[in-house]
Amino acid sequence: MSKYNYETAYEKLEEIMKTLEAGSLPLDESLRLYEEGIKMYRICSGLLEKAQLKIAKLVDKDGEWIEENFNVQED
Repeated sequence: MSKYNYETAYEKLEEIMKTLEAGSLPLDESLRLYEEGIKMYRICSGLLEKAQLKIAKLVDKDGEWIEENFNVQED
């Protein structure tokens, strides 16, 4: 399990992007930060994917509440 939650990983990713965009680092440091940025992106992406799997909705079907998967395109 990652030591990062979504907010922490996203903030770290933003920090890395700003540093890389400044363009003032040596190549080896830029590559190290790029790799760390990819790691933060994957953490964020994975956490969002897990959250999406947990989202459901309750629907009234003939007076009975049932749980259905939540689909953004449909709702």
